[in-house]
Amino acid sequence: MRLTTTLVFSLLPIAVLAGRSSDTSHIRARHAAHAASLHARDDAGYNGTTSGGNPPYNIHEHYQGQSFFNDWSFFEGDDPTHGSVNYQSRDQAIAKKLAYVKDNVTVLTVDSTSTVPVGGKRDSVRLTSKKTWDRGLFIADFAYMPHGCSIWPAYWSVGPNWPMAGEIDILEGVHNQQTNQYTLHTGGPCSLPADGSGIDAIGSLIWHGCQSQPTDNRGCGFLDSDTRSYGAGFNSAGGGVLAHEWNSQGVKIWFFPRAEVPADINSDHPNPTSWGRPIAAWSSKFCDFSSVLYQHSLIIDITLCGDWAGPAYSGSGCPGTCAQAIADPANFAAAKWGINYISVFQS
Repeated sequence: MRLTTTLVFSLLPIAVLAGRSSDTSHIRARHAAHAASLHARDDAGYNGTTSGGNPPYNIHEHYQGQSFFNDWSFFEGDDPTHGSVNYQSRDQAIAKKLAYVKDNVTVLTVDSTSTVPVGGKRDSVRLTSKKTWDRGLFIADFAYMPHGCSIWPAYWSVGPNWPMAGEIDILEGVHNQQTNQYTLHTGGPCSLPADGSGIDAIGSLIWHGCQSQPTDNRGCGFLDSDTRSYGAGFNSAGGGVLAHEWNSQGVKIWFFPRAEVPADINSDHPNPTSWGRPIAAWSSKFCDFSSVLYQHSLIIDITLCGDWAGPAYSGSGCPGTCAQAIADPANFAAAKWGINYISVFQS
């Protein structure tokens, strides 16, 4: 199923974006072609307890190094967000060095050597975890991330039959965006207070309606204020850790720059109760998460232009057009994910 009438935030300076919460001028059809996989649980691998008498988080999956590609599927179809990319199979991606491991860092990248015609497509990758989850604590440690003109990278999770099982956008932006945007999309009713009251998050609320509508798919999102949370600033800081906790109380997301990663994360004994207020939070006070989020896979991709980055290009400060940016391989030197690891914990 492909959606073509949903809407999105256009990329604007923070002050402008905050003032245009009712703007529905740009189209963003999120990944409706996602194929559902069988839900799997694995109770093996106990790895300690959290402090303070809280129920323990047990290691469920750990993705790192050479084994990373065994546990994720390479998406090979047309980009559901209409980006100008040719997603590569595992064999193609490895042969073209778009997916490889260097110094135990898993690298995913866009072709940065070929010149393509204006209006053409560039080779890229999109990976989906083979397992799915209904809740848990998810910790992703990135050494660096893609950014630049025409580039739309995302680390996110999604369930089957989009948008009915929901979507959580954990690390996402376009072009040379300064800070990260965190967004929740649901198929069922879900809305945060428009005035931000009762929301336990330090990020700026940029829209309150989470439910995807035929004419509005902005989702309910938060904007970070830390320039180390995205793009060039993220990479200059040595990367960092994105942690999101999904349980019966709702969903919370934390961002930790490299120099501020909690010791309990580095020791594989994560204790979210010690991390302070999250950047983004969606409480079960406002949404029935048992019905709007389920069977989520993790996804990492790099698309170009498409339903968000395309319309946002004219306001990005990038030269020429989005199609012209894609044609020039020099624009993609920094279009790389460097993944130290992704771990999934269950309680």
